[in-house]
This record gives sequence, structure tokens and C-alpha cells, in this order.
Amino acid sequence: MGEFMFPWQLGWWQQWQQMRASLPHALLFYGPAGIGKTAFAEHLAQSLLCENALPDGQACGKCVSCGWFAQYSHPDYRRIRPGALDVAEAKEADDADENDAGDGGSDAGTKGVKAGSKVIRIAQVRELADFMNISTHRQGRRVVLLYPADALNAESSNALLKTLEEPLPGTVMLLVADNLDGVLPTILSRCRKFPLPMPPREQALAWLREQGVEDADAWLAEQGGAPLAALAMAQTGRHDELDEFLRQLIRPEVDGVLRAAEKLQKMPAAELIVWLQRWLYDIFSAKYSGRIRYYPRFAREIEMLALRVDADKLLRMLKATSARKAIADHPLAPRLFIEDMLLDYLEFCS
Repeated sequence: MGEFMFPWQLGWWQQWQQMRASLPHALLFYGPAGIGKTAFAEHLAQSLLCENALPDGQACGKCVSCGWFAQYSHPDYRRIRPGALDVAEAKEADDADENDAGDGGSDAGTKGVKAGSKVIRIAQVRELADFMNISTHRQGRRVVLLYPADALNAESSNALLKTLEEPLPGTVMLLVADNLDGVLPTILSRCRKFPLPMPPREQALAWLREQGVEDADAWLAEQGGAPLAALAMAQTGRHDELDEFLRQLIRPEVDGVLRAAEKLQKMPAAELIVWLQRWLYDIFSAKYSGRIRYYPRFAREIEMLALRVDADKLLRMLKATSARKAIADHPLAPRLFIEDMLLDYLEFCS
């Protein structure tokens, strides 16, 4: 069992099997980022469409339906997600093709393609009406996977609400979200919620080591215990950038801030904000509980900062960093954005 699932998801699957007999029309999976929620929901969607499911409820992987599903061409299945994810997936495919082709690789594909939208638009939700109002091709279920549900804007949320209020027989909607606070309460009330917890630390570490990740402990801690996020971070090779950033947080000074902003300006600003938030959280946690979650390799430096900083200033800095995150996806001048963030931190430490 679980050949195509991550090891920590086996318990999730068993919970799902218990509710399968009384299948709701809409399920909302939610939990921390980086634990494989969407992959699990896709696995579940395939099992619902499979024509020869295994005794444990998983898809057979061999029938016509499973073949279509593997190619994302199943006529009774739809994925609704932000356009930015489609662009990213297409770019990964192009990069893989270029690597396979070597020096003869084509420049066609996603080069020059504009970044897609980071929200789910109303037009995408409205297109579901045509999909749902035609007969199924295999006389079975119809499945919709929408993720992340917290990327719905106000208009698309209201359009989806109409679909959820009038569910069609044989149609199952699977929604995935990191944060329930970003989902319209009326949508939450029409879905059965399915919480997916962070994997046990030892299980996550064992899996990372199986993937060949060195320093798995540090990577996992820095990603808050999320194994897929830890693997992705290890594979991107961004440890140098992270260390450069953290060095400015350990001993901030004006010249260092300017140099760091120059080096890091091509990094996603939102990612830098998360690194800063985790650093501040560790200072807060060290100050009031003596525990460090994200950066234990810098425990001594964090503990020294925790002793020195004022509690009110720390809370104000945490609040300001959260506010800055709201505009981090679209900074007009990335270098100035990073400089401003680090100079605020410098003032906080002074």
C-alpha cells in the first residue's frame, strides 16, 4: 500500500477510506505548506475515477481512466489553479527538454512567456459550468480539484459558492488550502474539512535522507518541519543566499545591508520575508520559552539577541514584517525593498 504516496500520508489515506462510503460533494484538505497536500488530493482524485480500484481503494494505475489521468487528459477531471502554476510547470518541462537535448535544445516553449496570475480568476470557475452540465464520458464520477483555495479572489469565491450550493449528483469537488483564514467562510461551511498534519519529525528526516539530502536536520528545521519544502530548498542550492541573509541578521550594519541587498535582489522577496519572520519567531520563542525552532544552528546568536532586544520592539517588528509580506510579491524595486527591510531590522537591533 502507498506505493505512490509519501510515507506519512498512509495514515491520511486510512482516514479517507473510513469516510468514502458516505462521500461528501466537497472536501477541503488543509494543513501546512510543503507536506504534499495537493499530491495526496490528486492521488485521491485518481482513485475516484479509476475503473478497477485496488482492495485498499487506491487506483490501479493500469485502466483506461488511469492512463488518461496520468496525462491530465481525463474528460471527467478538471484542475483549477492559478495561471502562475501552469507557467511554472511548463517551464520545468521546457528545462527538462533542453537538458535532454543538450546543445541542440530548442529555445521555443515558455521562454518569453509572461508570468501567470497568482490568483484563481472568476473565468476559470465559470468554465466549470459547461464541464458539469454535460454527461460524464465513462458513466462514472466527475471530479474537480481546486488549489490553492486561498488563492480565490472575492469574485471567484462567490462564483464557486454557487456551484457548492447546488451540487450535482456524482460530482466531487476537492479543495486544497494552506490557510483556512484565506478561504471565504461560506465556502468553508459547505465543505467537509479534512486536516492534514505536519509529518512526525523522525519520519520526515528518514524520508529526506532516502532522497540523498545531506544535513537533513538543518534543512527540515529551517522549513518548519515540512519535508517537501526542505527537499525543494536543498535542491535549489540556495543555502548560500540563506546564509548571506542570516549573517546580516546576526550582525547587522549599514554597509553589510547594502551589499546583501545587491547580492539578493534576484531572490523572491516573499521568500526573504519568510526567512526574516522565522528568525524573529526564533528570537521571540527563545526569549519566552527558551526554545528555537527554525535555526538551531544559530542558537547562541539567537539567544544573545533574545536577551538584548526589547519585547515591545520585537512585537512591532513582527507586525511590520507581516505587513511587508502583503506587498512582497510585487515590489517595484526589489533591491530597495530588501534594503528597507534590513534597515528596519538594523534599527530594531540597535
